[in-house]
Amino acid sequence: MPSPLKYNKKYDKLTDEEKELLEINKKSIADFVEQSSTISDVNYATRNAHAKTYAVAKGEFIIDKNVPEELQPFFDKERYELMIRFSNAQLKINDSKKDVPAYGFSVKIKDENGDLLANYPLVNFPLFPINSVSTFLKLFTSVNRFYIKKWSSFSLMLQILKVIPSTFTGSFLKNGFKLFAKRNDFILSFDYHSVGAYRLGENMMKIKLQPKSVDKNFDKKKRPKDALNRYFNENDFYADVLIQICYDLKHQPINRLNVEWKNSPFIKIGEVKIEKGALQNPTACENELLSFNPFESKYYFQPVGKIQKLRDEAYKVSLQTRQKINKLLKYK
Repeated sequence: MPSPLKYNKKYDKLTDEEKELLEINKKSIADFVEQSSTISDVNYATRNAHAKTYAVAKGEFIIDKNVPEELQPFFDKERYELMIRFSNAQLKINDSKKDVPAYGFSVKIKDENGDLLANYPLVNFPLFPINSVSTFLKLFTSVNRFYIKKWSSFSLMLQILKVIPSTFTGSFLKNGFKLFAKRNDFILSFDYHSVGAYRLGENMMKIKLQPKSVDKNFDKKKRPKDALNRYFNENDFYADVLIQICYDLKHQPINRLNVEWKNSPFIKIGEVKIEKGALQNPTACENELLSFNPFESKYYFQPVGKIQKLRDEAYKVSLQTRQKINKLLKYK
């Protein structure tokens, strides 16, 4: 294999126009979170993405004994403590029995002293339909404003139409059909992906979580939350943790998120284990206020790319607004 491509700050750099749009978007995030209890008809302020929590669990990240020598400095312990949140990507919490199969598997990794090493918000679709930062920010802002009744549905549709052309790639269409075929499958039977790239020291990687021996038909007719509760009351859960390394931008692009990486083999670095009975109370204050901002990670595990760069400010605004409101509403 060729030598890995080294991280460079240029992959993250935003233009002045993009920075201005980000400030507008941050205001829309704060406005959404401030009104989110009304939007979702709950007694607390929610996140403005992945608002619906299915479950929260403690787990372990067990390092594989055959990790390549060059990667061993990053995984120098046998195991690490995990906090995991299962969620749905929708902005609005509803009580429907059937949710859109857009799931989140967010992971917080800590060392033996309880200090944070990395946050990885993983999702069950490996690609992102937007490469343009400006297009994404305008769409995200319009979605927030639509929910808080400041924009019409017509304005939102115009923004959505701008996104559609970037979904017509072979990778996106292939994975779209795969997701449609699995739309009714059990939440733990999906693979989970980092979507964007992350640093691995001076190198760059993508992450894939691949569950082991999970029945896709488990409690198929139950709500995901109820199915997860029963699964973890009766079973341990295991998933392989795999990474791909970036070697060249042609085959492993950093800022083209609507195509899969090619010519970079998956490397197993360990497995996630969640023991039977490890579920926590998802509505407890400390769990509802969990943040999985990947920019809180150690510098050598932080996100890479322009779309990824937006997450830092977005997560901070969402968390700060939720904390301020929830202390008054729910957690006095």
